[in-house]
Amino acid sequence: MTMIKFRKFNIEAYKPGKSGIRRLKKITKLSANESALGVSSRVKKIISNKDLNFFRYPDSKSKELRNQISKKFHCNKEKIICGAGSDEVIQMLCQLFLTPKDEVIVPQFSFLMYRIYAKIVGANVIFAKEKKFKVSVSEIIKKVTKKTKIVFLANPNNPTGTYITRLELIELRKKLRNNILLVVDDAYAEYMKNVDYKSGLDLFRNKENVFILRTFSKIYGLSSLRIGWGYGSKKIIDALNIIKPPFNVNGVAQKAAVESLKDNKFILRSIKHNIFYATKLKYFLNNYGISSNKVSANFLLLDFAKCKFKAKYFYKKLKMKGIILRSTEDGYKIKNTLRLTIGTKKENLKFMKATESIFKK
Repeated sequence: MTMIKFRKFNIEAYKPGKSGIRRLKKITKLSANESALGVSSRVKKIISNKDLNFFRYPDSKSKELRNQISKKFHCNKEKIICGAGSDEVIQMLCQLFLTPKDEVIVPQFSFLMYRIYAKIVGANVIFAKEKKFKVSVSEIIKKVTKKTKIVFLANPNNPTGTYITRLELIELRKKLRNNILLVVDDAYAEYMKNVDYKSGLDLFRNKENVFILRTFSKIYGLSSLRIGWGYGSKKIIDALNIIKPPFNVNGVAQKAAVESLKDNKFILRSIKHNIFYATKLKYFLNNYGISSNKVSANFLLLDFAKCKFKAKYFYKKLKMKGIILRSTEDGYKIKNTLRLTIGTKKENLKFMKATESIFKK
């Protein structure tokens, strides 16, 4: 009997941060970089609307949402594409630009979906070394060859929480060949208030060879609805729209995203909350020999190199207390570190109390 054949991929599947603990109903999840304050009240109102027509297909072009994005960020709506999370936009970029044996450069420690989608289409993924968990422009340039097609870069970077400055990002684009696409992932840009930082969108909105990724999963709190967007040249957007699945962004997600963009008070409150607790947690943990990155996004990378405990031990002890952090050994391959999401006031205080208890023993 002839067996059905399919492609086999030499790819390590994405492993999300754990969201549950066996035999525990109440847990504190600080593993997925989700919004500490949930969603805007405007979004809650939309979702509770009984008149939503779930039996109708959504707008395939996300026109209302693209109009609102254009208004909010002062960019051309014709250069915007929406996806089921920025993940889908990453996937489409890889399908559009890459062929087998092409090369993609990613930082040594970076969002895992860059490498996964690149490998699915047969491209070779080249890793550029980081220096003290920070993306290095010089190391990226060293890895460029004739086969290089795309450089993926999240700024701030996930999972390290570090970022490259405005000048470094401009330098990177200048040193890359013009026919190499630089993809800047601005997933955490809204949280950034550091004076030496500029988002990819602010720097490159008119560049033909730069593509910007944005998401509604972080500060806007719409993780469960799966919605993000990309911004690039009209030629790239037109080509992406040819391969984009029809009705790829559901109607509820589109409406929720539109309303979330209108609530500036919620965004400002989220930023204020994040800066306050990220700073508080950073200095609190430093007392126990746990160092972390400069406050940037809504998480900290905890480095246990100078701590009396190993990261695995701390993770296990927290888990016993019903608190989950993100292991960085799975997928990211970073030893003796953990990623801590900034939570609600209650969650942060619970984490601090649990930490004090662990170190007293």
